[in-house]
Amino acid sequence: MHHPDLSRRRLSGALLSLAGAAALGSPAWAGTLEFAASTAPATPLTIYGVLDPPQARPLLQAFTRQHPEIELVYQHMDTLALHRRVLAEQDAPQADVIMSPAMPWQYQLANAGLSSPIDSPVTAAWPRWARWRHELFGFTFEPIVMVYRRDLVAHMSAPESHAELLARLDTHSELLKGRVVTYDPRLSGAGYTYAIEDARISARYWDLVAALGRSHAALEATTSAMLAGLSAGRYWIGYNLIGSYAQAYVANHPELEMVIPRDYALVLQRLVMRQRGAPHPEAAERFIDFLLGRSAQTLLATRTTLGAVDPGVSGPGTAGALRERLGDAIRPVQIGPGLLATLDTLKRQTLLEQWQQAFANRTTFADGPLADPAPLPATTKESPSP
Repeated sequence: MHHPDLSRRRLSGALLSLAGAAALGSPAWAGTLEFAASTAPATPLTIYGVLDPPQARPLLQAFTRQHPEIELVYQHMDTLALHRRVLAEQDAPQADVIMSPAMPWQYQLANAGLSSPIDSPVTAAWPRWARWRHELFGFTFEPIVMVYRRDLVAHMSAPESHAELLARLDTHSELLKGRVVTYDPRLSGAGYTYAIEDARISARYWDLVAALGRSHAALEATTSAMLAGLSAGRYWIGYNLIGSYAQAYVANHPELEMVIPRDYALVLQRLVMRQRGAPHPEAAERFIDFLLGRSAQTLLATRTTLGAVDPGVSGPGTAGALRERLGDAIRPVQIGPGLLATLDTLKRQTLLEQWQQAFANRTTFADGPLADPAPLPATTKESPSP
């Protein structure tokens, strides 16, 4: 049974405690996309989302083609802004659909009773591992990846796993000093979430964090900042980037290479829900059924880098293809009560203290990234790793 007042206090407290965790890797661009209905009378539909317009537009256009009666407004914002707005409007919702990759926060909203169930043939057939009840649905499959500069291989073998990244940091500590970049778990919801999941999965995670600290690793708040730094040569190796953004960026930057770690690969899902008290609940159901339907999932697999969940969709941009390639190394972040532990204040404080110890006296952690490193040194200075 839900207790709205208690849930609201818990939600507000968690969001205030994570006020710094605003961005989950997407650029901070905020704006609105509008699609007019082509038939009358028009049925409004308002979506709040954390999905960049280039990725969102093909989906929204396809939906309005299938549903010409819908007048759609998509409001894009960062994760913290979205959650603050949902909480502020919970007594008089303005949005019909909420979708975000901030899995713990989305689950918390649904668990607190701010979602409403959708019982349709499409949602009933959706894989159980990609939904919570009939209220919260994962519609993408996005691995967390590493990205490195191609010219790195003139000096060492590129890391293709977490274990190999740790080995490179130990073996080439001076060469890599200040040149590896990852999320700052203080400032990024993504970085914090992945840190919690990494620590749960890998017995050597804290060895890796210690090695990052010794190497004066740079810390950024978004995947886009890491990619820009890698492209510019400030960084040589990026750890724990959101794969959907990285794949699209690397496709247009031949100096970079993306790697899905072969020892284990975290996978996030963008979660969508219909808001409780949605002004247009039928339109919201049509949209969610569309997202989970075969045409939208095929579009996700072929025209975006977000990855499709539907087991009936084949091709490289699908969960099935990634599972076939990496097998048990695929580790999707589970949709369930375990996500609430991610938001536990004491757990967060403990993790950040361990990170602080690893980065003790490092200007990277206290003041942000170090000054821009020089370009890669000449190959005569250090021979490649075996």
